[in-house]
Amino acid sequence: MVFNSYTFVAFFAIMLVLHNLPISWTAKKINLLIASYIFYAAWNPPFILLLWLSTVVDFFVGRALYTQPNKHKRRVLLVISLIGNLGMLCFFKYGGFLLENFVHLSNLLGFDYHPAKPNIILPAGISFYTFTTLCYTVDMYKKKSKPVKSMLDFSLFVTFFPHLVAGPIVRPPQLVPQFETPHKASRQQLLDGLLLLSLGLFMKVVCADTLLSETADTIFGANGSLTPLDAWAGVLAFSGQIFFDFAGYSTAAIGVAMCLGFILPQNFLYPYAAIGFSDFWRRWHITLSSWLRDYLYIPLGGNREGKFKTYINIMITMLIGGLWHGANWTFVAWGGLHGLYLWVEKAIRDTRTKRLGVFPETAPPTVVATASLGPDLTSKSPGGFLSALLTFLLICITWVFFRSATFSGAWNILRSMSGQMHVAAPPLLTTIAIIKVAVVIGLMLAFHWVMRNTTVLKMAGKLPWWLVGAMWSVILILVILSQGSSKSFIYFQF
Repeated sequence: MVFNSYTFVAFFAIMLVLHNLPISWTAKKINLLIASYIFYAAWNPPFILLLWLSTVVDFFVGRALYTQPNKHKRRVLLVISLIGNLGMLCFFKYGGFLLENFVHLSNLLGFDYHPAKPNIILPAGISFYTFTTLCYTVDMYKKKSKPVKSMLDFSLFVTFFPHLVAGPIVRPPQLVPQFETPHKASRQQLLDGLLLLSLGLFMKVVCADTLLSETADTIFGANGSLTPLDAWAGVLAFSGQIFFDFAGYSTAAIGVAMCLGFILPQNFLYPYAAIGFSDFWRRWHITLSSWLRDYLYIPLGGNREGKFKTYINIMITMLIGGLWHGANWTFVAWGGLHGLYLWVEKAIRDTRTKRLGVFPETAPPTVVATASLGPDLTSKSPGGFLSALLTFLLICITWVFFRSATFSGAWNILRSMSGQMHVAAPPLLTTIAIIKVAVVIGLMLAFHWVMRNTTVLKMAGKLPWWLVGAMWSVILILVILSQGSSKSFIYFQF
């Protein structure tokens, strides 16, 4: 079941009614848990067993990790949790990828090995709920928070349907306390939640699917050479599509939860207004960035063990972050390119801080999954705007590897973007398609820049009610008219 379907509209309407009935809080939580399983079972019912297994194992292992005084036994329990969570993730998501690379390596070494290709179906959202449960057991091992008392609360924390399939990636302290006491949306929360849900659907259905996806699919599906204009239009289209698709889901998820009286963490903060790459990772997929920071970068040593180790930790974090997105070397290249950008940015900032007599280790830490890279340029200066534009264009280059299925396809597009293709290529895109991309991306960048230090709800609160109502009505009409062209969310495959 997806947010951008009439089935979900009916499902959500029923949930709102049930959640506002005069029944006990326990009964309401049971309703939410059953609804979450139904929501997930709409894709493939047998995969609910994986959710149950992950939930039950981590609930009891987490409690044992917190109460077990023996350090050796605690480590064994942690290993059990890691094997259970990462084992399932590796099998379903990376099983075919690992086998393919093993076969390739074997053939290079002279072994004639050709096994049957595995027919592994990837469970929807396995990367998201694996990270959700994994952070719980790690926190229990480090005793950062107390164990969840109720199996019902923990099960609901893992499977709560707004965040289950594509995030935001939540942690127990962010959500479990909200399940311990009765929660029901106030009138303002309900209105705000419905507004965010409508905006999220508009971003997905209208902007991502109707306006941009066809152009991106045409360019990235082309086999031959491309004109530079076509190549850039396709890449810009995908840069907008991936944002509107993923941020649209996160916005809708936060809105759905708010309608039920729950608050989910912010996941996007106008990332294309980022001034530099550390700022980008403060704004793009925020919950994944903070997860990688706290559970990978900092345990590796962060920036506490010297400059060289800091650079290594940055790159490891970004490479694993890239691999998290998909079982393909192109995703690893995407993460590695981001790591390289962060290397360069850190080197430049370290040089500048030394000239000013400030040591990098004294600079304030960032909230990204990489390193402390110092302060950003001010958004009010012309240099800040130009830096944001340069950051966006360099981010667009990384999206080539994210979207391309092969390195040859990515290289073909990059060469076309730079004008290095020597064979004259006929244009694939119409003038109307190129103008459409230019207008949509231009408006997106302008909106990000204006909104970079605020939120939609804060802005809506400052506008007259009739203006908000008029804009909301237009959004809903456009969503309804564009519903026929809508597709599944891109991040469901991760």
